[in-house]
Amino acid sequence: MSDQIKFIVDNLNKEPFRKNYNLITFDSLEPMQLLQVLSDVLAEIDPKQVVDIREEMPEQTAKRMLSLLGILKYRPPGNATDMSNFRQGLVIGSKPVIYPVLHWLLQRTNELKKRAYLARFLIKLEVPSEFLQDETVADTNKQYEDLMEAFKTLHKECEQLKTSGFSTAEIRRDISAMEEEKDQLIKRVERLKKRVETVQNHQRMLKIARQLRVEKEREEFLAQQKQEQKNQLFHAVQRLQRIQNQLKSMRHAAADAKPESLMKRLEEEIKFNSYMVTEKFPKELENKKKELHFLQKVVSEPAMGHSDLLELESKINEINTQISQLIEKKMMRNEPIEGKLSLYRQQASIISRKKEAKAEELQEAKEKLANLEREVSVKTNQTREFDGTEVLKGDEFKRYVSKLRSKSTVFKKKHQIIAEFKAEFGLLQRTEELLKQRHENIQHQLQTIEEKKGISGYSYTQEELERVSALKSEVDEVKGRTLDDMSEMVKRLNSLVSEKKSALAPVIKELRQLRQKCQELTQECDEKKSQYDSCAAGLESNRSKLEQEVRGLREECLQDESRYHYTNCMIKNLEVQLCRATDEMKTYVSSDQQEKRKAIREQYTKNIAEQENLGKKLREKQKAVRESHGPNMKQVKMWRDFEQLMECKKQCFLKQQSQTSIGQKSHEAKIKVSARVRSSWRLLGRMQLLVFSGFWRPPAFLGLWSFDCLPGMGFS
Repeated sequence: MSDQIKFIVDNLNKEPFRKNYNLITFDSLEPMQLLQVLSDVLAEIDPKQVVDIREEMPEQTAKRMLSLLGILKYRPPGNATDMSNFRQGLVIGSKPVIYPVLHWLLQRTNELKKRAYLARFLIKLEVPSEFLQDETVADTNKQYEDLMEAFKTLHKECEQLKTSGFSTAEIRRDISAMEEEKDQLIKRVERLKKRVETVQNHQRMLKIARQLRVEKEREEFLAQQKQEQKNQLFHAVQRLQRIQNQLKSMRHAAADAKPESLMKRLEEEIKFNSYMVTEKFPKELENKKKELHFLQKVVSEPAMGHSDLLELESKINEINTQISQLIEKKMMRNEPIEGKLSLYRQQASIISRKKEAKAEELQEAKEKLANLEREVSVKTNQTREFDGTEVLKGDEFKRYVSKLRSKSTVFKKKHQIIAEFKAEFGLLQRTEELLKQRHENIQHQLQTIEEKKGISGYSYTQEELERVSALKSEVDEVKGRTLDDMSEMVKRLNSLVSEKKSALAPVIKELRQLRQKCQELTQECDEKKSQYDSCAAGLESNRSKLEQEVRGLREECLQDESRYHYTNCMIKNLEVQLCRATDEMKTYVSSDQQEKRKAIREQYTKNIAEQENLGKKLREKQKAVRESHGPNMKQVKMWRDFEQLMECKKQCFLKQQSQTSIGQKSHEAKIKVSARVRSSWRLLGRMQLLVFSGFWRPPAFLGLWSFDCLPGMGFS
């Protein structure tokens, strides 16, 4: 408990409360102050709860706090029977009730703020069903529910954006960077414009550049469309292959199937379905209804305690003993017919249980089969999406496996050959390295010999000449081959162009005819569309006119209904007033005095007379108060001065007693005190004389200063 109070005090001293409490001052708070602290904490969570407890009724305060705690899903400690104690403690400001509430609220303030904010928009208003029969109310309720769902989605998106890691500072930095880039681009464009303005025909060149950019964008768009059409064609081809494979499988299944096997299979399915519908499902439905009835009965009964449970257990034990006694009696009889029937019944029950078990197994197998087929379809779709190939089945899969085996043998052979080639390549690489080393050694020896003979670089120049001559001969050969290839390519292209022209000639003729038909059909379509638009516009105008008329008639009907109800209400009010007036006339005219006294006129005259008498008395009292107000105020002032004087004398007397030193100062003080006391006694004697003579009466609030106790106060 002390840790709880310490946590509450620490949080109340922080922002935004700043209460400046300590453990002692917080524990010494009165119930009203404690309730005000709880109200301040609730107001921090929900700003609508900013209320001064002193200006609110206790019932309203308890209702407001309980409703908000219910929205915040606060569960008081204890069971349901303690709720009345909790409400009573909340009304009177009990510490054992309010301390746990404050501890729970201050632990999760931010979470509760969010919950209170969402509660304003997500607590649904329950509209009675009889009001929902009205179209306007139903439409408004539906609109309200749609807005609530929209708020949920928007709040989720807002929370996701808050938790996504994007901060406002980063976004502002990005925006500022983008604005700087925009300014730089604008400056660069202006510089380019100034530079281009000096060039001749710059407007025409800009126009051509703009057209070039548009054409490039169009080219990109057309390329994208071409790629999309290729993808669509590829998917269509794959779909066609799948459908063809399905058709093959269905034809194969139909070729193997016979009418007798199909009929037998259908009969089995019909028997199984009939058994499920007529026997199994009704039994399960009956069992579920019994369970539901039993659960409803359990829910409707009040909560049971330990004594009720003991009583039920004793009843169950008694019933079990009775059942065992009845079974023993039945076994003592030993009737042979009943024994045979019980045997058959047992066999029938065993068979029915087996049948139910097999039916359940069959149902589970069917569900499993459906799930597996669903998984197979999903996996096939995934494989189609990954590589675009169809999943093989049956004989095709076997052929595919055999093909894979043959390919695996070929692969092994090729792999062995590759390994041999790799080994040979390693040997050749090693020999190449050795030969390169020998060549370098020989070149080094040759250079040393050339330097000795005085012809250094001779071998290098000779090699260069040989290499250049070889390159020249190769280039000449390549030129000759390229000329021959180009002439052959030109011939091939000419022949291909002529073939394509001859092949496309009939297609072009058909295309011309189709274009003419297309133009005719488009003209006819435009005419039909214009006719349809005109007809639709006429019908729409007629419909709008009829809707306006219907709306006006409905409004008139509603106005007439409201006028009818208003007149009925006025008639009823007038009838009631007429009945009241007739009753008043009867009572006023009747000769019976008791009936006359019951009349409203007599009652009002009596009340008026009583009020006039009361007013006279109050005016007289007011006159007396006004006359005695001045003297009374003077007396009050005199008594207050006298009270201050006596208090001063009391303090002086106590101070005189506390002093231990005896000297001139104390003697002078005694003389002064005795003089003041004598003057006060003279004043008091005059006041006593006035009181005893009856000329003056002290005010009621000075009744504590009794004149009988004054002489015994110790003053000389």
